[in-house]
Amino acid sequence: MSIFNRQTLAAFLLGTTLTVGLGAYAVERHMGGHGPAMAAGDHMERMLKHLYVEVDATDAQKAKIEPLVKAAMDDLKPMHEQLFQIHKQVTSLLAAPTINRAELEKTRASGIALADKASIRVVKLLADIGDNLTPAQRQKLAERLNHMHERRHHGG
Repeated sequence: MSIFNRQTLAAFLLGTTLTVGLGAYAVERHMGGHGPAMAAGDHMERMLKHLYVEVDATDAQKAKIEPLVKAAMDDLKPMHEQLFQIHKQVTSLLAAPTINRAELEKTRASGIALADKASIRVVKLLADIGDNLTPAQRQKLAERLNHMHERRHHGG
């Protein structure tokens, strides 16, 4: 029995679509772009200011955290384009006259590997930020992240 079934395909397509959509929004908002996204650098600074207020960061901590975030965004931006290409490949394969399951599986595996790579980079960023915070500040940050997660997933 193949591990590649309709549910796997649906989950992959949904996950890829959400990742590409959120990634596009994040990259545009944080790294620059056209139109309203031109203030992406300003948006990143506002996000960091919120973080700093939430955890009561010192000037020394701010000076260490900002380059960490910028470096992570530089690392993640190319992954966004790769995810976009994977999404295009999946939709192209699905639109073909016949379904090439081997190519779909290969593309799925590429998407999972890329998502894993991005996840590793995000966790590294969180750890790097955490290294520059006190235990009390990390607790505040964790509480804030939990609150944001609950609002996003429970409509709060």
